Formats: sequence, C-alpha cells, structure tokens
Amino acid sequence: MNAEVVQQASTQSKSKFQLLKRQVYKERQLWLICIPMIIWVVIFSYLPMYGLVIAFMKYIPGKPMFSSEWVGLLHFKTFFHSPDFWNVLRNTLAISGLGIVFGFISPIILALLLNELRHKVFKRFVQTISYLPHFISWVVVASILFAILGNEGFLNDMLLRLGIIDKPISFLGEGKYFWGILTTTNIWKDVGWATIIYLSAIAGVDTEMYDAGKVDGLGRFGTVWHIILPSIRPTIVLLFILGLGGILNAGFEQQLLIGNSQTREYHEVIDTYAYKYGIQLGNYSYGAAINFLKSIIALALVLGANRISKKALDTSIL
Repeated sequence: MNAEVVQQASTQSKSKFQLLKRQVYKERQLWLICIPMIIWVVIFSYLPMYGLVIAFMKYIPGKPMFSSEWVGLLHFKTFFHSPDFWNVLRNTLAISGLGIVFGFISPIILALLLNELRHKVFKRFVQTISYLPHFISWVVVASILFAILGNEGFLNDMLLRLGIIDKPISFLGEGKYFWGILTTTNIWKDVGWATIIYLSAIAGVDTEMYDAGKVDGLGRFGTVWHIILPSIRPTIVLLFILGLGGILNAGFEQQLLIGNSQTREYHEVIDTYAYKYGIQLGNYSYGAAINFLKSIIALALVLGANRISKKALDTSIL
C-alpha cells in the first residue's frame, strides 16, 4: 500500500515537472528576455542575503565575518526586552495602519474620479499635477512642511492674523500632530503615482460591459459600483496583499527629517530605531537582527493574506 502511494506521488511530481518544462519551453522567448533581469536580481538581491548571518553573531567590522562570536538569538531577545520596543512597535503599526487605511483607498477614489472626467486636456493636467509630488525629495518636502507648519510658518501666521489663535501652535513640535501630518504628507506625495496603476486597470475594462450597463439603466454611480470596481478587484486585492507585506515599513527619511526630540515618542519606528542603535552606534549585528525580524513578519503577512484571498476571493499573487 505504501509503495503504491509513493509511486503515485512520484508520478504526480513527474507530470508536474513535465508540465512546467513544456510551459517554460512555450514561453522561452519571454524567459530569454528576462535573463538579464534575473541575473541582476540574483546578484544584488539574493547573493547579499548571506550577510544576514551577522544577525546571529557579535560582528566586529574589519574582522572576517565567520571569525566573529556566535550569539544565537541574543540580539532578537535584546530587542524584545528593550524599553523602547512597545513604543517603537506602536508607532510603526499606527503609521503604517493609517497609511494602509487612507493611503490605499485614496488612489482608488482619485482614479475613479479621473476616469469620469470627459475633458481630456483637463484630465491629463490633473493627473500630471497629482503624481508630480512623487518625484520631490523628502528633503524638499520637509522644507515645505517647516515653511507651512513651523512656529513662524504660513499657517500660524494666517491663524494669528485672523484672530483664531493667540499664540503659534507647534504643529511639528508636539507628538499628537505627527501621525496626522505624516499620513497626510504621504498621501499627497504618493496618491497620484499609485493612481496610474488603477487607471490602467480601469482602461482594461471591456467596453461592452459599459454598454450593457447603459441598457440596464445604470447611472454613473451604478457603473462604478457594479462594473468598474468588480473588474479591477484583482488589482486592488493584489496591491493590498503587497501593501500588507510592507506594514512594518512606516518610513525612514520622513521621521529623520520631520521628527525631533520632542516628537520622538510618536515618530520613532523600527527603521529609525535600527539605524540609530545599529548603524550609528556600530552595532551592525543588532541592526541586522531587527531588519531580519521585519522581513520574516512581512513574509508571513504576505503569505497569510495571499492564502486568505485565494480561498475567499479566488485571487492571489501565487
């Protein structure tokens, strides 16, 4: 009985291999085109991964890597028992969560609104204006924020002139404003760029479905709800799954440029913590351990969300 099961499993694996072999041969031109990119990814993304081993060592720069002392999970335990751990985790999840909730929905709404514009010149103008901030450096964005929200910035000056406030509000110096300011800035900077993907998906909707909707008496809102959104649902789901994988990437440049000692309780995230206590203090093994932990959690979230999506919506990235 066991021999039959083993033989059946071996036959199935061979058939799968043959099917894969035929598919690769059928798409051989595409694979040939992709060879340079595959080589690039292997060299710059996979080969350097051997350096993750320093997360389990007490690595000292200048010495051979494998001559360093092996400490196992010491750096991970140090991070978990750090007095800043829960605060850093809270800030990371809060900033990322706000980004997913508002930053994920915003480009979908903008894409739907742009799709309803009939004046092509105005539509292109709005789309161009919306994605231009994506190319602005965070250094420039931080300067703009200080010019607008600083104690002597435009907003405080206007509120004082109007008599709404008696003294300047420290928008960038109080932690309670930081999450809202950062989320709003991230949306302003990236909403137009993310909209391009959804506009491309909307452009691929079959025009016959629009004609059928008109026959059924669907208005603009009905067309969006019953035709456009179901048609671009695979794109929305895939981007949401990938977005979950980056839930621990709450930013880096933003916090370093906009944050200060007064807002540290609200702006310190995992990346800035790893940079300060790992890179700046020369404890590279500690920084590598923190980022390795981030990668494991991100992979687990992507695989989990992908599995749930595959079962519930029959849509997945694998």
